[in-house]
Amino acid sequence: MTSVLMIMSAADHWTLKDGSAHPTGFWAEEFVTPYEVFTGAGWAVTVATPGGRAPTVDQASLGEGAGDPQALEKVKASLDELAPVLDSPVDLATVDHSAFDLVFYPGGHGPLEDLAVDRTSGTILSERVSAGKPVALLCHAPAAVLAASEDPTSSPFAGYRMTGFSNVEEEQVGLAANAPWLLEDKLVELGADYSSAAEPWGSYVVVDRNVYTGQNPQSSAELAERLVADLAV
Repeated sequence: MTSVLMIMSAADHWTLKDGSAHPTGFWAEEFVTPYEVFTGAGWAVTVATPGGRAPTVDQASLGEGAGDPQALEKVKASLDELAPVLDSPVDLATVDHSAFDLVFYPGGHGPLEDLAVDRTSGTILSERVSAGKPVALLCHAPAAVLAASEDPTSSPFAGYRMTGFSNVEEEQVGLAANAPWLLEDKLVELGADYSSAAEPWGSYVVVDRNVYTGQNPQSSAELAERLVADLAV
């Protein structure tokens, strides 16, 4: 059976440039959709967070404007069903990532607060990318690759084609001006070959060797389905 280690942010806020705390966490669709695609394919999914702390859903991901109302109702129902999974994640520091076929990171602004500087997560990413083992990061989750090396000029992800939440999309949600940094800029700085969809909010997935990335919430299904197609055994 294919096994997935789903590494999620445990942050409930993002510290902005002015020092204020923007409430956040994981984006509901980016957890629910891949989780259901993976388990629907018969895969086993283990959720882990820094410190084994229960992840926080970003309430904006369940509110008006986050998607089609009927689809959001299904996401909310799925979150209720998966509450036992989210309430008792594994402590990331105790996990042997080599025992998993895939390591997958859902997004939301939470990873910008904790996974971007989490050395345990960074070591997992560094070891897997160097060993050619699959990793997948969705939306803001590519921020986690910033912790894969102490020196951003020697990132193991340098030279990889990647995507992630774009500067334009961050501007359109109204957070770019007060952001301490923007994900697209950071990926370019570490040497990734960044690209994005022709239009903001379009589904967009980039695959380069063992690294899979999706740009935004709209990319959740496409990314998960591509992984199932490529890794199913």
